[in-house]
Amino acid sequence: MTCVMQAKDYWEMPMPNQENVGTRVREALDEIRPRLQADGGDIEFVGVDQGIVKVKLTGACAGCPMSTMTLKMGVEQYLKQKIPEVVRVEAL
Repeated sequence: MTCVMQAKDYWEMPMPNQENVGTRVREALDEIRPRLQADGGDIEFVGVDQGIVKVKLTGACAGCPMSTMTLKMGVEQYLKQKIPEVVRVEAL
């Protein structure tokens, strides 16, 4: 038995619901928020579009020289691990 996916099958596959992804991103951010708040910072969810999560770093994180590292190696990696639809995280 061979399993071949036809092009028409691909286009008929349901796309991940952006609202559902946004809800899961919010929940995941709530899980890591205490770590940021412990250092005087915080993170706000702005939105998600085609796997790109937009956030705003606030408090001490807003002006911190390590905020890029926190965003990419901390927040982005965590979200990608928990939510496969996440492609990257961008700060506004």
